[in-house]
Amino acid sequence: MLHVMIMAGGSGTRFWPASRTKMPKQLLQLAGDGTMIQQTQARCDGLVSASRMWVVTNKLQSEEIARQIPSLPADHILVEPCARNTAPCVGLAVLHLLVKDPEAVMLVTPADQVISPISEFQSAVQTGLSLIKEDSSRFVLFGIPPQYPATGFGYIEAAKETVVEGVHAVESFKEKPDLETAKAYLASGRYFWNSGIFMWKAQTLWDTLAQHEPTITEGLLKLKEHIGKPTYDAALAEVFPTLKSISIDYAVLERADNCVMIKAPFEWDDAGSWQSLTRLNPQDADENTILGKHLGLKTKGCIIRSSGDHLISTYGVEGLIIVHTPDATLVADASDDQAVKQLVETLKERGLTEYL
Repeated sequence: MLHVMIMAGGSGTRFWPASRTKMPKQLLQLAGDGTMIQQTQARCDGLVSASRMWVVTNKLQSEEIARQIPSLPADHILVEPCARNTAPCVGLAVLHLLVKDPEAVMLVTPADQVISPISEFQSAVQTGLSLIKEDSSRFVLFGIPPQYPATGFGYIEAAKETVVEGVHAVESFKEKPDLETAKAYLASGRYFWNSGIFMWKAQTLWDTLAQHEPTITEGLLKLKEHIGKPTYDAALAEVFPTLKSISIDYAVLERADNCVMIKAPFEWDDAGSWQSLTRLNPQDADENTILGKHLGLKTKGCIIRSSGDHLISTYGVEGLIIVHTPDATLVADASDDQAVKQLVETLKERGLTEYL
């Protein structure tokens, strides 16, 4: 049976000051109805029941996730005691899943993406299920047809031949390219953005992870006897920090010889920074993206987000990001992708952790 695993442990620092360690971007409403994790859960409704949905997160965020998704069983919120990248994260979920359903197929998805329409997403997942039913050794990836020469995404190179219509074998994986390489990828028509959404049979993932990174699975197996018992949290706190920090891409996918890619039929956005809100929300007549209360005169091309009943007023400004929260306000150049990241790093350096 299909199970869904939502990865929800990220910090989302590029959305500071709205995004904080206890309330990162996946727990915020940035576009559409509901928060990003609620939207992720909603598009998986109909694919699985709440009893087959899992979230992997950290201790700071677990309580808010339980509040935002009340249908989620408490023991399906898996809490990492520390960050060890996505291979241990996925491995932990697979361990729990195999205890409950040894024949499980997993859909792994980040909690902080914007995808529409839901019907096309669910149709693509059903295609993935068919591919795995046909060959249980397959790893299924979802490639996004690139809209521009992005340098911030990894790429999947698709083989020329199709497995079936809209599905290609994976030729290779590519790191985030420089601009000229990204332009070449776009022109070739054979390279797709790696969405970070994956499907596989749980046992296949476990066996392949054990083959290539045995210390991870050996460590995780120490937890098996503690699952569902009062000793679990202590065992997890002891074992998990010792696991190798490595991504699932490096640990498994780039080493596997049976990866296939579904050409995504849905619209996709990774909502990576405040600038992405211009793609995800409507603009006014002056190309401003407004979330919250705002009064503007001679204001053009700005991204403005307020909180509660706080009114932001602007006059004679252009190309700014202005974000108000109860204890911090951001004013930045909207054209500078690195601005918010640099500000967050400076806050850390100066010990202003109460604002993080």
